[in-house]
Amino acid sequence: MEPLLAVTDLVKRFPVNKKPFRKPSLLHAVDGISLTVGRGETVGLVGESGCGKSTLVRLLSRLLDPNEGSIRFDGADYATIPARKFGRKPERADIQMVFQDAGDSLNPRYTAFDAIADPLRRLKRLSGAALAAKVEETAELCGLPRELLSRLPHQLSGGQKARVGIARAVAVEPKLLILDEPTAALDVSVQVVILRLLDDLKTRLGMSYLFVSHDLNVVRLICDRVIVMYLGKVVEAGPAEAVFRNPAHPYTRALLSAIPGHAAGRIHLTGEPRSPIDPNPTVCRFHGRCPIGTDRCTAEMPVLRGLGGGRVAACHYAEAVAG
Repeated sequence: MEPLLAVTDLVKRFPVNKKPFRKPSLLHAVDGISLTVGRGETVGLVGESGCGKSTLVRLLSRLLDPNEGSIRFDGADYATIPARKFGRKPERADIQMVFQDAGDSLNPRYTAFDAIADPLRRLKRLSGAALAAKVEETAELCGLPRELLSRLPHQLSGGQKARVGIARAVAVEPKLLILDEPTAALDVSVQVVILRLLDDLKTRLGMSYLFVSHDLNVVRLICDRVIVMYLGKVVEAGPAEAVFRNPAHPYTRALLSAIPGHAAGRIHLTGEPRSPIDPNPTVCRFHGRCPIGTDRCTAEMPVLRGLGGGRVAACHYAEAVAG
């Protein structure tokens, strides 16, 4: 079956250090990324801050235009629709996003009702009694009591604001929900409730999820597959349990070692990350921090290659790392 989302060779570069009469340097935020999200699948996206996750998410949600590559969604190439026009098209309803801090993403002048109603007015052209009924139905689906719909964001708890943000996103019945650290600003007990809600909504509404998170335990718990990014590139991807149990890239191994109580112990990386500005195309992005790097890593950029079982890794020595 064709995947719901198929991204091929996606590139986003930002000009930096602009000077008169000189060609600007380019920051390679997303550098040739390919990935898929299947129908009904939850895919985790992990990597340290600055690796390009946020830029990738903005590209996929069509808030940014790529320099190169395709974003095929349900058979159509959404990358051909400019971001400035995409928000006014019916396709906008297909891909919705839940932001990291619900409090910051909600309009302080909008009640919970207005926040949920806004995309329904814009994308589904609902009004009057039909609009009110759909808002109340969505609020109930997300565990929001009707009496909270008249409240402004500052009158809601953190968990309630998170539910409003989720309700706003699912009200238009998207096919793909992008979740950018949806539980990061919440207490642990509230996180569990929100994760259960998301799992329930996925089953009821038949959505696919792209789940971006620094909480690797949560990613392992709820994701079918995981994608690991480092400095604008995918360095490893595969079934979540297989990647967590036996990572094949040195960076993935170091990243997972940071989980408290990790059996193999913490791996401390030395050196500094390479600059994403005009990077050398033949040098592995992880070179300089990699504990097993050799001269080959400076002469030949590793590419993603299959390891069996649906797993891929961009390392010359992936088989040795995975054992």
